[in-house]
Amino acid sequence: MDSELEEDVESSWTVLSWLASCVMVFGGAVPYIPQYQEIQRTGNTEGFSTRVCLVLLIANILRIFFWIGKQFELTLLLQSVVMILTMLAMLHLCCAIQSTNRVSTKQHRITDLDLRYFWSWSAFEDYLLFCFGFTLLCAFVTLLFLDWALFVETLGSLALMSEAMLGLPQLLQNYTNRSTRGMSIKMVLLWTAGDIFKTTYFVINESPMQFWLCGAIQILIDVFILLQDPMPLKQVKKNKSVTKHHRDRTSTSWNLEKE
Repeated sequence: MDSELEEDVESSWTVLSWLASCVMVFGGAVPYIPQYQEIQRTGNTEGFSTRVCLVLLIANILRIFFWIGKQFELTLLLQSVVMILTMLAMLHLCCAIQSTNRVSTKQHRITDLDLRYFWSWSAFEDYLLFCFGFTLLCAFVTLLFLDWALFVETLGSLALMSEAMLGLPQLLQNYTNRSTRGMSIKMVLLWTAGDIFKTTYFVINESPMQFWLCGAIQILIDVFILLQDPMPLKQVKKNKSVTKHHRDRTSTSWNLEKE
């Protein structure tokens, strides 16, 4: 009887572990669905910082090479592959929208080697070329120093600190624009929920320290971005105003009935 109970518990734990792994692999891409839909609906990319894509592409490419040097959970490797594909999809959409809205015929290409327009290129192919070049550079350096433990740990720290800065470009863009218009609040809420989940996952699975430290920093930045959006506060004030107005009307009606 006890052995059967233990088997049931072990089976349930295996299923839960498998589900948690699936959430980890694909959950990171989910927050970008509402932002993708928002850009498609409005035909405007101004509210979304494409530098978020830059941060995540660099972080996840570095994480793949970190995995080569220090094999941690396969789940986290697959998560990186999914995130790279997601960021490329976001960049492809942004390039298509910007191309449609562009008034000037002048285009900015990666081959111009003009740092003023870094990551503001006109063609999606330029972003692909950058990713390809960065991947080749990482592969070459990793091949040279793969047997050096300090290099591998530094690579992991760079990957995860880059990912920890994920929300920073969006935070700065909101500050520069003095507005969160065009930014999907659902995306940020899903960022926050996802970061809390994955940080908990890292702690439970005893992942390398870099992972849960990265998650904690991300949660902090998510909270700052949410504080930039005045909509929830406005909604609370609006609800209070409506409630007060309703009470005043009720009180007036009651007094008239008494008279």
